[in-house]
Amino acid sequence: MEQIYLDYAATTPVVPEVAETVTDCLKKDFGNPSSMHRLGIRAEKRIRKAREQVSRLLQVEPEEIIFTSGGTESNNMAILGTAYDKRRRGKHCITTAIEHPSVLNCFAHLEKMGYEVTYLPVDQKGVISLESLQNALREDTILVSIMHVNNEVGSIEPVQQVASLLDQCKNRPVFHVDGIQSFGKLPLYPKGWGIDLVSLSGHKIHAPKGIGALYRRKGVRIQPILFGGGQQGGIRSGTENITGIVGMGTGADWIAERHAENDRYLYELKEALVSGIRRDFPDVVINGDPENSAPHILNVSFPGAKGEVLLHTLEEEEVYVSTGSACSSREKKISHVLKALGLNDRTADGSIRISLSYLTTPEEIASFLPILSRSVQRVREYTRR
Repeated sequence: MEQIYLDYAATTPVVPEVAETVTDCLKKDFGNPSSMHRLGIRAEKRIRKAREQVSRLLQVEPEEIIFTSGGTESNNMAILGTAYDKRRRGKHCITTAIEHPSVLNCFAHLEKMGYEVTYLPVDQKGVISLESLQNALREDTILVSIMHVNNEVGSIEPVQQVASLLDQCKNRPVFHVDGIQSFGKLPLYPKGWGIDLVSLSGHKIHAPKGIGALYRRKGVRIQPILFGGGQQGGIRSGTENITGIVGMGTGADWIAERHAENDRYLYELKEALVSGIRRDFPDVVINGDPENSAPHILNVSFPGAKGEVLLHTLEEEEVYVSTGSACSSREKKISHVLKALGLNDRTADGSIRISLSYLTTPEEIASFLPILSRSVQRVREYTRR
């Protein structure tokens, strides 16, 4: 039985080009980039190249990229670093109800420290309203943090319009965007759009786990949350993870090349997927707005079929999907994202997330659909007993 992996929003496999570059780096350039001898200088050159590769995809300057241990650290650095830096100017922050836990838990921490946080609601498509943001803004608002693409339903937030709105503020808040799910799949140009901070993750673009990055627009101040040897301009201390950094740079190049070859590829796969599911299941509920969401994420509910049971039924056929965010899908409670979209518990409980990559093929989608059909029927029959 051939494996069909459709959980790319959780993580992606390392592609051969990345593995080759990382292996070469492990063998040849193991020096500490802070060392003054030749090995250190070679390692530092590797980092400089990776910084250029990542910055090219965002169309920003290489020196505006700070490497981190992953998306969670990037979000923590952006949110806590800004809140600590701006605490004398104000203690009000704005985010949304559907953010990733690495964002929501930062704000929960800030609330315990005396900050006030406004959580913007979303509509049934999973999108905020600019009017609700406008109404939430105050003179003491220091930070607005809004994800670009939601990791569970793929909704796309209007971050470019948000930046334009913030530009009209007398005391403009810092604008942070969690770009972890959109990086390499959708256009994301922070400098041109007026975004101050963007979080990125390596393992979502076929690079290794344990590496991420934060774009920080030149001139934007944040306080460090890690202290040590003062690497990366004192913002992120700690010896750089050179193999992870090199892998992320190569992953950025790899995904940029795939996107340049056919920027409709993921959309075409998703359209085939949606069309097949709607044909086989007239009662299916597609969560969010599949026609206007990210090209690689689809969240569907099959009434009468519990999502977790369906996941394991598919697993028996070597098909791998998710019931939500991989970071929270082992929790038994209903997804906070689906609740925010207004789904009732029964519909939310019957949802699975199917996510794609440039490695997904049309043949895999064609093979997946009949497996999904018989798996849903099995689960429904089991549930009715």
